[in-house]
Amino acid sequence: MPLESPASPNHFLNALAERTAPVVFAYDTASGRFSYLNPAFEKVWHRTRQSAMGNPASLLRMVHPEDRRHLEEVYRELLEGAIVKETEFRIVLRDKSERWVCLKPLLLEDEGLITGYAEDITAAKRYNDNLKKFSDKKNSILNILSHDLAGPLAMIHSLSQVLAEDLGPDGDGEVRKVIGLIERSSQQGMRLIQEFIRQEFLESSKVELIKRRVDLVQALREIMEEYGQTQQMTGKAFRFHAPGESVYLSLDDNKFMQAVNNLISNAIKFTPDGGQITVSLEEGEETVLLKVEDTGMGIPEKYHATLFDKFTNARRPGLKGEPSVGLGMSIIRTIVEWHQGRIWFESEEGKGTCFYIELPKQ
Repeated sequence: MPLESPASPNHFLNALAERTAPVVFAYDTASGRFSYLNPAFEKVWHRTRQSAMGNPASLLRMVHPEDRRHLEEVYRELLEGAIVKETEFRIVLRDKSERWVCLKPLLLEDEGLITGYAEDITAAKRYNDNLKKFSDKKNSILNILSHDLAGPLAMIHSLSQVLAEDLGPDGDGEVRKVIGLIERSSQQGMRLIQEFIRQEFLESSKVELIKRRVDLVQALREIMEEYGQTQQMTGKAFRFHAPGESVYLSLDDNKFMQAVNNLISNAIKFTPDGGQITVSLEEGEETVLLKVEDTGMGIPEKYHATLFDKFTNARRPGLKGEPSVGLGMSIIRTIVEWHQGRIWFESEEGKGTCFYIELPKQ
């Protein structure tokens, strides 16, 4: 008995698309209409396929106003031949709830079609946002602990050395042993804090860069709120300024915010009690400028040229003896460069320091 002829590949692809969870689509650029939408579309957009295929402009109106321009730019880039791996945006449903969508489009030039698929990533987005929020809280607490613990330990270490000198070599042997124990214990405590902070920072920097579309204003506001709650503990005032409610950039926010955290931590270490630390954003046509400014002791001129070197001689303990991470500034520059940005600083002894990070809008 002869075998039946196999079904066409298009038949299998259509059957797969009809049953798959992501939204599969095909958009005809000439007519400006969808030629195909699979059933998953209705679960994400909460409307029928027929209504969308007959009126594509209505879908654009569902895109969040802050994301609409971004999506239009992606469309223009696709038509110009750019390869867009993926893009994220929000849609607003009829009940006013917001959903996050990840779109992965592909232009088929010969057919005049934009095809691809889209996924509802709302749950993953909220999960990642919560993880980042806890990560920011952890980092700010670590930085504050390193400041508040290392300072007293450094003071104890210095006082033990003074006591040892006053006691002299002929002093009571048992007292010398106790003083030696205090000196070694305080020194070990400072080393442990330094190594812990260093490893936290280094481990994060080694993980692969994963960018996503991030509201930098919101991310910075959250981290500054954490520091703002510690004003009585740190003895510093924290200020945040932004040009508007939202500034969206393509960032690996976990890595980038850890770099910002490290800059704020340095500002805490080198700013005396009663000083101020200010984080601000300035938005230009093609770039965004982030500033971390303090009213601290400033960076000596002799360290300016080597501050970002991997093995710099610019490592200094803080005003209260806080240990230096050492590799921090080198890694911060690397993280900024991973984001196609640049970092520099201005500083004058006794008048404070301002670090600048310029990032391209993408």
